[in-house]
Amino acid sequence: MTEWLEKHVPKMVLAPSFIAILVFVYGFIGWTAYISFTRSKLLPKYDLKGTIQYERLADSPRFEVALTNLAIFGILFILFATVIGLALAILLDQKIRTEGPLRTIYLYPMALSFIVTGTAWKWILNPGLGIESVMHDFGWTDFTFNWLVDPNLAIYTVVIAGVWQSSGFVMALFLAGLRSVDEEVLRAAMVDGVSTPRIYMSIIIPSMAPIFLSAFIVLSHLAIKSFDLVIALTGGGPGYATDMPATFMYAMAFSRGDIGQAASSATVMMVIVTAIIVPYLYSELRSRHD
Repeated sequence: MTEWLEKHVPKMVLAPSFIAILVFVYGFIGWTAYISFTRSKLLPKYDLKGTIQYERLADSPRFEVALTNLAIFGILFILFATVIGLALAILLDQKIRTEGPLRTIYLYPMALSFIVTGTAWKWILNPGLGIESVMHDFGWTDFTFNWLVDPNLAIYTVVIAGVWQSSGFVMALFLAGLRSVDEEVLRAAMVDGVSTPRIYMSIIIPSMAPIFLSAFIVLSHLAIKSFDLVIALTGGGPGYATDMPATFMYAMAFSRGDIGQAASSATVMMVIVTAIIVPYLYSELRSRHD
């Protein structure tokens, strides 16, 4: 009896969580994918009608804007968060006296939710309340910074807020990588007269390729699911100038009553995430196998 309990109790403990994940995660993913092939509107319909929802999605100017915004935001967000995070990590790696307080300051934004970040930056970038208003109060009445209300520039305010929040997290990843570099290799390079910038460029940074990949995966995931940041900062506006696939999906499901379009856009997002995650998992499994 004791042996039976030791063998089966862990399975019994994990079974409810496993079943819940199977039903409420993978089950609803499957249901969403199925609904995307129907003519569902306000209520779901279960008669398959082929790819009509995806054809509507391809013809939707709003979804085209959402995909374009995702590309702009994703590229700039990942690039700047990575560069700034790496620069901050290299700065702290110099073992400066104020490393502890600076590390806390840089990491603090990551402790905030995207709702708080979006709301704070909405105040900062608001032409009537934020940077532009402050500069006018100081006498620079010709200064303008109205990106938040400019349809052509509003998406870049989302980039600013996203980079501000996530670069500290990237810094922590890179700092851990920098502290794990073999000290003997660095000492040998210094003895040979190699300059510090070249040590970083030729030895340290190339050795952190796995960390770059991990940072890319995390930041890509944050970019694709950037719903709360956009809603808090711009609400998807002006108009739908800062729409993302996530906000498009929400609008279709809860504002337009078109769950077929919402399901198809959600499926497209899932395909994008899968296209990013699967190669990463494959490389990880392959490296462990080797």
